[in-house]
Amino acid sequence: MKQRFLQYTLLLCMASALYAKALPVQMKEFPKEEMRKQNIEIASLAAQAMSKNLPKKIDKYTTLLSVKNNATTLVYTFAINSGAKSDAAIQKEDHSKMQKAVTEGVCQSAQRFLKAGIDTTYIYVSAKTKKPLFRFDITQDKCTNITTK
Repeated sequence: MKQRFLQYTLLLCMASALYAKALPVQMKEFPKEEMRKQNIEIASLAAQAMSKNLPKKIDKYTTLLSVKNNATTLVYTFAINSGAKSDAAIQKEDHSKMQKAVTEGVCQSAQRFLKAGIDTTYIYVSAKTKKPLFRFDITQDKCTNITTK
């Protein structure tokens, strides 16, 4: 009886292996257009969710005004209250340090979005004049050179 059971088990294993070998393995990449549509939907839903409690004061100088999506890009718009400082002075003096801080922050906090192909744009406007001050477009490519600490 044990021998019959062993033979039956071996026969079943061999048949399973042969059957599995005969099955074609489908290794397709998700179609790019479908992926893009999915990413647009994800960006849209994320923008809607983040917009629910806006405007929101971030710190003493900065207020998040809106979050929208432009296809697969999340676009954040902030107002900067610079006090007596002119728009030109802000642009000249603060651009490089703002760009570095924003890029590093986004690269660390939005890795899942960036790796999925959802980019981020940060737009800063003057709270006084409503004129654009800075625009930072952040993609996965820009994050490859930034090392996380």
